[in-house]
Order: sequence, then C-alpha cells, then structure tokens
Amino acid sequence: MITVVLPDGQSRELADGATGADLAASLGRRAAKDALVAVADGEQLDLNRPLPDGAAVSLVFPSSAEGLEVLRHSTAHVLAQAVLTLHPEATFSIGPPIADGFYYDFDLGLDESSRPRTFSDDDLEAIEEQMRAIVTARQPFIRAEVDRAAAGELFARHPYKIEILDGEADDPTSGPAGGVITTYRNTDEFVDLCRGPHVPDTGRLGHFKLMRVAGAYWRGDEKRQMLQRIYGTAWGSADELRSHLKQLAEAAQRDHRRLVTELDLLSFPAELGGGLAVWHPKGAVVRKLMEDYSRERHQSGGYEFVYTPHLANARLFETSGHLDFYAEGMYPPMEMDNGVYYPKPMNCPMHCLIFGQRQRSYRELPLRLFELGTVYRYERSGTLHGLMRIRGFTQDDSHLFVTPEQLSDEIETLLDFVLSVLGAFGFREFTFKLSTKDAGKFVGADADWQRATAALQDALERRGVAYVVAAGEAAFYGPKIDIDVRDAIGRSWQLSTIQVDFNLPERFDLRYTGADGELHRPIMVHRALMGSVERFFGVLVEHYAGAFPPWLAPVQAVVLGVRADHEAFAAQVVALLRDAGFRAESVPADDPLGARIRRAKLERVPYVLVVGDDDAAAGTVGVNPRGRPVRRDVPLAEFVALLADEVERKAVDAGGGEDAA
Repeated sequence: MITVVLPDGQSRELADGATGADLAASLGRRAAKDALVAVADGEQLDLNRPLPDGAAVSLVFPSSAEGLEVLRHSTAHVLAQAVLTLHPEATFSIGPPIADGFYYDFDLGLDESSRPRTFSDDDLEAIEEQMRAIVTARQPFIRAEVDRAAAGELFARHPYKIEILDGEADDPTSGPAGGVITTYRNTDEFVDLCRGPHVPDTGRLGHFKLMRVAGAYWRGDEKRQMLQRIYGTAWGSADELRSHLKQLAEAAQRDHRRLVTELDLLSFPAELGGGLAVWHPKGAVVRKLMEDYSRERHQSGGYEFVYTPHLANARLFETSGHLDFYAEGMYPPMEMDNGVYYPKPMNCPMHCLIFGQRQRSYRELPLRLFELGTVYRYERSGTLHGLMRIRGFTQDDSHLFVTPEQLSDEIETLLDFVLSVLGAFGFREFTFKLSTKDAGKFVGADADWQRATAALQDALERRGVAYVVAAGEAAFYGPKIDIDVRDAIGRSWQLSTIQVDFNLPERFDLRYTGADGELHRPIMVHRALMGSVERFFGVLVEHYAGAFPPWLAPVQAVVLGVRADHEAFAAQVVALLRDAGFRAESVPADDPLGARIRRAKLERVPYVLVVGDDDAAAGTVGVNPRGRPVRRDVPLAEFVALLADEVERKAVDAGGGEDAA
C-alpha cells in the first residue's frame, strides 16, 4: 500500500502503483468523472501515472485556473491533430494555453506560385468540425518518454519540432525529469512533442471555439519564417463558453480603435508610422480633463511638479542601468556633436537627477515628484494595438523619496490616493497583487526587503482589501503592488503600480542628511496611477463604450431647435451654457428633428436639449438625457443646476445618479 496526504490534511491509503485516477475513484463518482490531472508534491501528473508514496496530492478540476489551463493545452493538441489531418502537407511548431484560450502555429508550405499558403475562414470551420470528431472519438492522451534519436525519427518531417528538440538537448534542465523527452500520442497517425500533462482523453473536451487566424514569426523573430497562428478559446462548460463569447461580442462593440474613429477623438495616420496617435479636438478635450484632474489631485496631495526633457545622453541610461537591461525597448541612439543621445523610455532617471542636485535633509522627506512625462519605447509592429500598446505615450509618473521609517505610512497614503482617483473615473471593482522577492535575483539588504514588503502588506490589510501574493515575482529592485480594475463588462485591466526601488538610489548615489547628522540612502517609490494617459483613455473609451459621463464628455449638451425659426433661442441656450462653463453646441435645423436627435445619440452626447415655441416663450428646454426618460418644459436654470451638480459630483450616468467619487 501507499499513503498520500490530501489537501485537508487527511491521509488515504491506496494500492501500490495507484494513479491519480484511482485516487479520484476512491473519492466518489463526481471526482472520478471530473478530475483532469493530479498534483503530487507540486508536480502535475496525468491521471494514469502512479502516485509517489507519502506525497501531498490534490486533484485538478475544470472549475479551477489550473484545470482550465490543462483543458486549453489539450484542446490545442486536438487543433494540431485536426490541421495535420486536413492538411497533410503542413507542419506544426508550438501550441500553448493562454489567457482565455490557446493557439497553435503552423507552416502550410508554398502554393503553386511559391507563395506561403494561409488559412481562410472556411478552413477554420472545417478544422473545428474535425476537432469535434476527434472529441467524439474519446481518443486517449498516451504519454511516452523517448530518447533523442527516437524523437528525431518521430518528428523527422517537422523542422520546428527538431529545433525544439535540439534546444532541449542543449539545456537538459528545460525538459522534464532532467532532460527526458516526452511525447503524447492520440492515434497511430498523430503524436506531439509535449511535457504535459493532459486530460485523460479527448472526450473531456468540447467546450471550445476557434476564433481567428494571425501571422506569427517563429520564435518571435521577424527574420524567421512567418507562421499561421490559429487562436481558439476553451472552457469547462457550455455556459462558460457562451458567457465568454457574449463578452467578446460586447467587447467588439466597445473596441476603442473603432470608437475613437466614429466619435472623431483621435487617429493613427499612416504618415506618422505605427504606434503613434494624433489627438483630434474632441479627444483632446477629454485628455485635457483627465490631465487637469490628475494635476489637481496631485497638487492637493502634496506633490511637487517637475518637467524633464524627451531625450538624454547615453551616460544617464548607463547609470540607471537601462542600457544594460532595457536596450531592446529603447529607440536607436542619435549621434550628436557632444555625445550619444536616446529618447527616454522612462522618467525615473531624470527624477533621480532632480533629487541629487543638492544635499537633502530628512526634513524635506517624503519628497513627492510628479510629472506628466512623455516616453518612447520601441514595440514591434506586430505587438501594436491601438492605444493599449503604442510607441510614444505620456505617463502620470510620480516618484517618492522617503526614509525607511516613512515608508509604511506613505504606502498606505498612496494606496488611498490611487483608489480615490480611479474611483473618480467610475471604477468600482479592484483586485490587488503583492509581488515579493525572488530569492535568486535581487539587490538590497534582506532587512530592507522585509521592511518594504511588510509596508505594502500592511497598507493592503489596513485598507481591508483582499489580495494575492505572487511569491518571487517582484522585480530585482523591490517589491510592488499591482492594481487591476474591472470594467463594465467584467474584463480586468492592469492599471496602477506601487513599486519600491532600492536600486536607483544606489546607482545614482542618492543621500540625505538624517536627524543624526549622518548621510542615509532614501528609499524610492515608483507610482504610475493611470499607467499611461493614452492607455487609460483607451480603457475609459471601452469601459463607457464611448459614452463618457458628463464631466468627461467632449460635448455635454447639444441644443436642437424644432424648426429653423427656433435656432436663435437655441443659440441663446448654448451661449448661456458656455458662460456657465459647460461644453455645448447647437445643430442647424437642416435635417428633420428625429434625424438630428439620432445623430447626437450616436455621438454619445449626455444631453440633447430640444427647444420649440413654448420653450422660447417660457425659457425652458426639453431634456433628452442619454439612457433616461425625456423631460419636457424644464426651466433652463434648473437644467444648469442639474448639470453643474453632476459635473461637480462626477456622476457616472447622465441625468443624475451614482457618484463616481
């Protein structure tokens, strides 16, 4: 007999050689039916592999994150099998699970004209049908361990697999069990190179859909072969799949790349080059409001404003270390008559220069520097994605220089500040991740790391928020808190970071004079609240589907006369609203009233005001708010007071409602 320890601490005896499937069967019919893989002492195992005696063992089910990863990985194998069945001339490379799904990369060879073959939408339908046939067949995933020679024979006509094998042979630690090569076979015709584990058989799969085809360079190297990548999504149940597809459909309607064009907010002219945007007047209004609010909050929060140049001598980035560890993300150098210069990828080195320009006293700390600083980072063209990933962007960047004794209180204040500002933009749900030291890669003293990690943890706990600890995931220079927001359709966006840094103060030899008269090293805290103004704007566009709340809307009210003879009164209403500080405009009665109202609604204007004979006589307006019932004969002064209140409160929805702050 063998004994295994279950997650609840109880021991269970099983026959010698018992597998994860045997353990699942001993736990009941439901566990036997749903278990996907076992985990023994932290190592995932296929259910048909024997369990070690004395191991701590758990089972992985489809409802867990680990279970979804296994399902998606196995579905990727079924995709590869389907493609090679339908396209025997094809070869395949890699197919990992990813967030919400999976992909697999293929090389279809050349057509009669010596051009690379590609997949079509019709191909996806046929591939998905073949995948479902494989699922119905309930083919087992059969694991085998082979040597390099046998693996070479198995994958002789698949050059990408051979390249992977050669890489594994060069680095024995990269493969399982000290370099052992493992394969998984589903049929006599199909075998794949894989570390596993996988579901017991293809019948455990089925809740999937192929999504799209994209080009992808082998190994991410633009000098290598362009492959055909098929993306898919897979879930543990039909309901989960339907829910995800519904969210994707909603996300497509909210895609900021489409909305910024439809709403005339900004554009990406080809003449500028990839990843660079120009802001149109309406988009610039929203951006200015965002930046003005950020400046206002930072000014009242005790920050000091600074400005730094867009480029700097290479010596600065040698000191900061960016040329050592971030050169690939920087633009090429510019040779000038007095040295080599780079566009800056980050603002922090220049903020260190400001701190170090003169001797500092402990009485000046904490010193909070803030800048809306534009940075430039090289992104490969294939990774660019609207405003979410661009090459030139502005960070709402702050760097705080504190004493060790001040760190805990400052982190707590920072956390409150970040959540308050994000709340003003309408975000209500947050998730928090605390990344701690990688014991094999860090700078600074253990005591400093412990103090900083405790300060971050104390701030989260005093705020009363749930958080996850990502052990060993901190950058080498300090622990951090990442803050994600959940948008209107349930998607998570990583926005804000509070990052402790022991590295830059030492690289720049920053010091302050303490109360004891001695020189001490400050602790630096990086804090990006929006992340970047551009990306935050893109998130807001998608969160609100372009329908910004009144305080952020580029046009807060459109005034429409019923007929042309009402345009004079409409102009008076616009003038009064503008005098009161609102953004209002009128539209001539060249088209029918209904058409003009529909156009204003499509432009997501919070308020459409309609004026006719009675309104002109009585000084009233008809108020047609976005998403709320129409009100007639509203005194103009009453509407002005209503809009002023909503803007002041930063109300999320037009017509009065929930406060944002």
